[in-house]
Amino acid sequence: MARSPTTSDVFNAIAEARRREVLDTLIAGEKAVGAIVNELSMSQPQVSKHLRVLSEVGLVRCRAEGRRRLYRLEPVHLRPLQEWLAKYERAWNDRMDRMDDYLKELQQGGGSGT
Repeated sequence: MARSPTTSDVFNAIAEARRREVLDTLIAGEKAVGAIVNELSMSQPQVSKHLRVLSEVGLVRCRAEGRRRLYRLEPVHLRPLQEWLAKYERAWNDRMDRMDDYLKELQQGGGSGT
């Protein structure tokens, strides 16, 4: 059975570029919906929809201050993404290390033959 593409997990939630933009605006700190709307030039309903999806997967938290709703980033919930990416980073680093070793071998071998 297919999963909902927007709300099932962190990976699906951040697959949408506009939601990543919302997260980027919250890196600096807590913001009201209106500030996010202004910063991203998106409509309030669009921003609210993206915030709802991000809230459902735990990437943002909301608190009420009077009539305003203030949102803040909860980066700890990016951990599954970080862990998934870490294995690719290790593989990339291993390849780069092997390439570096190979280039050093070429330099050492090329310098002694002239």
